[in-house]
Amino acid sequence: MDINNAFLYGDLEENVFMPQPPTFISSDPTLVCKLCKALYGLKQAPRSWFFKLSHTLLNPGCQSRKYDTSLFTKITSTHSLFLLVYVDDIIITGSSSKAIHSLIQLLCTNFSLKDLGRLHYFLGIQVTWDSNDSILLTQTNYTKDILHRAKMDNAKIYPTPMVSSLQFSQDGTTTISYPMLYLSIVGALQYLTITRPELSFSVNRVFQFMHNPQEHHRRVVKRILCYIVGTSHLVRI
Repeated sequence: MDINNAFLYGDLEENVFMPQPPTFISSDPTLVCKLCKALYGLKQAPRSWFFKLSHTLLNPGCQSRKYDTSLFTKITSTHSLFLLVYVDDIIITGSSSKAIHSLIQLLCTNFSLKDLGRLHYFLGIQVTWDSNDSILLTQTNYTKDILHRAKMDNAKIYPTPMVSSLQFSQDGTTTISYPMLYLSIVGALQYLTITRPELSFSVNRVFQFMHNPQEHHRRVVKRILCYIVGTSHLVRI
C-alpha cells in the first residue's frame, strides 16, 4: 500500500506558524498562518503522521512491537495480521484474506491510498513469487548499484570475501584521507547481508572500524566487493 500525501494527515500538538503562501496573500501581508495540520518540510511531520497511523491501527487491535515500532501485529485465536510501515509505504500480510481486506478497508476510510497489489519490490529488496506462493528475496539491482558506486563493476574475482586468518588493527597503515565513500560502501554492504548472509562475518568485521578506517581496512572491503562480482550470478532471480 502507498499512502497519498501521508504527512498532510498529521495533527500538530504545538503551535506552528508560517508565512502566507505566495499564491494566497490576504489584504494584510503582515499576517501569518497557523497550521492545524502538518506540512511537508516540518520536522514534526514524520512523527505526527506516524502517531496518526498508530492511533488508527489501534482500533482493529493492532499493536506496535517493542523491538521494531514500525511493525504492527494482531494475533488472535483465528488469524494473524502483520503490517510493516516505512514512512508512507505499508506491507500487509496475514493468515486470513478476510482480515487483511477489513484492515485495508479501515485504512481506505481514514486515508487516501493506492493498493499496489502483490509485493514485488520494497526498499531495494526484490520479491519473486514461485508457483506454490513461496517467495525469494534478492537485492540484484541494489548489488549493482554498490559495485557501480565503488567503480568495481568489472573487478578481479575472488572466491571468498575474506581470508579467515586476517588480523585487524587500528594502526599499522595510513588512515584513509577521504573516508566518506568507504563509510558509504560499508553501510551499503551491511544492508546487503539481508539476502547475502554469507557476507555477515566479513562485513561486520570491517564495520567495527568505521570510526577510524585504515588503508588495510579499505583493501578488505575491496576484496568483499570482488567476491560479490564473482558470485552475483549465483543468486537465482
